[in-house]
Amino acid sequence: MRNLRIWRSLLGVEKTVVEDVDLDVDAGVLVARVRPTGSMRNRCGACQRRSPRYDAGAGRRRWRALDAGTIQVFLEAESPRVSCRDHGVTVAAVPWARHQSGHTHHFDAQVAWLATRTSKTAVTKLMRIAWRTVGAIITRVWAETAAAQDQFAGLTRIGIDEISYKRGQKYLTVVVDHDSGRLVWAAPGQDKATLNTFFDALGPERSAQITHVSADGAAWIAVVVAVRCPNAVRCADPFHVVKWATDALDEVRRGAWNDARKAARSNEARRGRGRPAKDTPPRPDSAQATALKNSRYALWKNPENLTEKQQVKLAWVVQTDPTPGRAYYLKEGLRVIFKLPHDEAIEALDKWVGWARRCRIPAFVKLQRSIVTHRPAILASIEHGLSNGRVESMNTKIRLITRIAFGFKSPEALIALAMLSLGGHRPVLPGRI
Repeated sequence: MRNLRIWRSLLGVEKTVVEDVDLDVDAGVLVARVRPTGSMRNRCGACQRRSPRYDAGAGRRRWRALDAGTIQVFLEAESPRVSCRDHGVTVAAVPWARHQSGHTHHFDAQVAWLATRTSKTAVTKLMRIAWRTVGAIITRVWAETAAAQDQFAGLTRIGIDEISYKRGQKYLTVVVDHDSGRLVWAAPGQDKATLNTFFDALGPERSAQITHVSADGAAWIAVVVAVRCPNAVRCADPFHVVKWATDALDEVRRGAWNDARKAARSNEARRGRGRPAKDTPPRPDSAQATALKNSRYALWKNPENLTEKQQVKLAWVVQTDPTPGRAYYLKEGLRVIFKLPHDEAIEALDKWVGWARRCRIPAFVKLQRSIVTHRPAILASIEHGLSNGRVESMNTKIRLITRIAFGFKSPEALIALAMLSLGGHRPVLPGRI
């Protein structure tokens, strides 16, 4: 009897009676025959309520436990069924494993801990389980963790964004708490219905407590936020706003490059094969087209980050072609606005809109309309110092999780692992605090 108590401690089970232990050396398998204590018998597997016994079920079954060195360990017990008044006829609960699980609590905990720190391939090799089993375990562990925690507690300032997790336009919508940096919610999809699911889970009372929401300029986010938490201040992400200007600048650069190529085809004779002769006349339009093609990074980068070569290239573009030059200064003017105090930024943004409206560059005339539309959100971002930086950082970590795991077949497993890793409730190894 004393040895059986020792085995109960080694197996990491509670409220369990170890009846016998059998070791098959040739097969490398140890089977411990167990049964629940009297207080844990005849309980519903779903709700743990004590219920009348229905029948003996399918007989004895096994649960995988943590290995003992190189020996695989299983727990074996009867699996009777009970009749629950809420869940009907279901398999009785056991204290060493979750309902409808083939692994013990400690086994699930170790797999979840490993999954948050290494690849799924390494987990499958170490724990001797299938690839899909890892996803099933982390989904099960997160479901239990989420039920025991309140992810939305104290939520006032949030950031919303989407992330592509798989080829074929597969997206997740993620919500991050600006104050704690936690990932508080994620779901597959990239539309109003998906985001409404978050606010449905949050509830109207807590939605009213949201004071700030940061996001990019996606209309589906703005519409849902305006309806579900109208009192919240919506802040536009400065990075995305400047990116709009950078995209407009690149459109101007490509237009100038195409114009130079057309001029080269029209004004310059077609060059034959081989090395050109020494007395071949210069080809200024072709040279300009080549220089504009290679000026992308000189125009994209911030002035303080330019290399010496890129500074020379930028000066050449500004002096040679006035249209890309004006587009560059418009982009830089918009970027500088986000560094100004709020009072100065209001006046500077209005001046920038007037400048862009009169610049006669179609890409920036179009851009200023978007800036006018998002003007309150842009100024709110400057006033409150809020951006989507935390959300973009979270997206990078989710991409890293996907890469380490070599991808996920289902978004549910990815969401479960992301929430376990980034939701503030990381799993711990069995027996550790």
